[in-house]
Amino acid sequence: MCRSIKTLRGQEPPPTDDEVVAAALQFVRKISGYRKPSQKNAAAFDAAVANVADATRKLLAELGSPPAN
Repeated sequence: MCRSIKTLRGQEPPPTDDEVVAAALQFVRKISGYRKPSQKNAAAFDAAVANVADATRKLLAELGSPPAN
């Protein structure tokens, strides 16, 4: 997996929107094989980043914070 994607769950303060989008961008880059897509593929690439970011926000909200040690 992409090592530059950091764990967002349990951060204090909670992750910012920029951090969520950065993680989504790294994920989509990794699975698509594109660092920067061609103009033809840019819309699909950008939509995928937005969808992954939305799914990430939903996942983090539903999981909540990890229990304290």
